[in-house]
Amino acid sequence: MSEAGHTPHDDAALWVGLSLIPGLGSQTLCALLSRFGSPEQIYASSYQDLRTAVPEKIASGIANGPDSIAVAPALAWLASDNNHLVTLADTHYPKALLEIPDPPPLLYLKGQPEYLNVPTIAMVGSRNATPQGEKNAENFAHALSDAGYCIASGLALGIDGAAHRGALQGRSGTIAVVGTGLDIVYPAKHRELAHQIVAHGALVSEYPLGTPSKPQNFPRRNRIISGLSRGCLVVEANLQSGSLITARMAAEQGREVFAIPGSIHSPVAKGCHQLIKQGAKLVDDMQDILDELGGAPAKIARHPAATSEDHTLLVHMGHDPVSLDTLAQRSGLTGETLSAMLLVLELEGKVAGLPGGRYQQIST
Repeated sequence: MSEAGHTPHDDAALWVGLSLIPGLGSQTLCALLSRFGSPEQIYASSYQDLRTAVPEKIASGIANGPDSIAVAPALAWLASDNNHLVTLADTHYPKALLEIPDPPPLLYLKGQPEYLNVPTIAMVGSRNATPQGEKNAENFAHALSDAGYCIASGLALGIDGAAHRGALQGRSGTIAVVGTGLDIVYPAKHRELAHQIVAHGALVSEYPLGTPSKPQNFPRRNRIISGLSRGCLVVEANLQSGSLITARMAAEQGREVFAIPGSIHSPVAKGCHQLIKQGAKLVDDMQDILDELGGAPAKIARHPAATSEDHTLLVHMGHDPVSLDTLAQRSGLTGETLSAMLLVLELEGKVAGLPGGRYQQIST
């Protein structure tokens, strides 16, 4: 995508600049990209051409060029090894999101971009979960992760948090899609959990840095949770739960919907029972999900087993924590190639991701 003399830093400024223009939502930005081709070409277009596509206020915002002051915090944030901007023009952009009606044009990501394109199941449920509900979520997430599925959820209290914790006990990691900027951890109680997710998965948001927790953001982020996934499992939910929004979006996106039944007397079971009445698959065992999805992804070999080249990388790593830059210097491989190899080795339990974007070989 880049021309000679055009750097990823420049690209990020253009993408972020467009996303920060007041009134320019994701659907309009996608329409502009479809019409003009790229952020660079959008900014290069005349005001008259822009006015044929967008209202006057948005056209003026584009014609003024990226706001360097507004864009600066994002560019500073991107200077960290763990922080990434994944755009529609990126090889890491999740292919599953290209199938949904309203894909986010760009995603802020903290952690490992490779997790965006691994087989994934969404797990959602009540913030006010019962102890048994949290235990069910954790056990299902652990089992599905060991079967080869990354677990996507929303980092909320209750079922979401339990799903992330269970996934981290398995081998396939987890993705947390949040409704705030990635410089904010919400809820604050999950700060340590967020750090663990960065090391063994990814934190993802379409919202600019500094975006606080707003009620209207969370239903919108739910389309990303379901969109990333092959299926959506609702563990516990009352009839007003936002989890039902995620399940509805999953069904509209052509994903499978699963629900765990509960007591007819429990308020947090009523949402699941309603979903089952509407056609969701009743689940009381992980195999119910695997049967519906055609088996475990490990059998599909979406991620190949480690090769001799992967094992050579272990020699370059040694046994002390090492950064991606150091590994690149030792091995002569690109960062993208190294990230893919390290993900395979992580899934095999041979390498652990550490805070600060470092990796360490696990002694066996």
